[in-house]
Amino acid sequence: MGELKQVTLYTDGACSGNPGAGGWGAVLLFGEHRLEISDGEAETTNNRMELMAVICGLERLKFPCHVDIYSDSAYVVNAFLQDWIGGWERGGWKKADKKPVLNADLWQRLLTLTRVHEVIFHKVKGHADNELNNRCDELARAAIEKFRGIG
Repeated sequence: MGELKQVTLYTDGACSGNPGAGGWGAVLLFGEHRLEISDGEAETTNNRMELMAVICGLERLKFPCHVDIYSDSAYVVNAFLQDWIGGWERGGWKKADKKPVLNADLWQRLLTLTRVHEVIFHKVKGHADNELNNRCDELARAAIEKFRGIG
């Protein structure tokens, strides 16, 4: 098997009200190629949009890749870096207090994708001077406007 292609994925999610209209944005970088994607939902939460940004970015990849994922969401990044997700999976998608894990449907989709690709999560500071994170925020906020007033 050859060496995995290197991809960089920046993601962000946003919500107007929580819950409320939400949007997500992602920027995929592969060599000289750049792809910007975004979408949203009429009634959702910020955390769901953060997860959808990563999921939809990874789902765009046509073959297994090495992916550096940059997100300003501690919720998403820490689930992997601190292995919350492993504990949730082993515990039948229940938290330590035996309550169901929120957004288990999306966590399961994301976990499946992280087993296809070799991923490394990186936490970035939100709304700072990171150009690509700021672009994802713009994409997410623009997507909200398509869904505002629909829910």
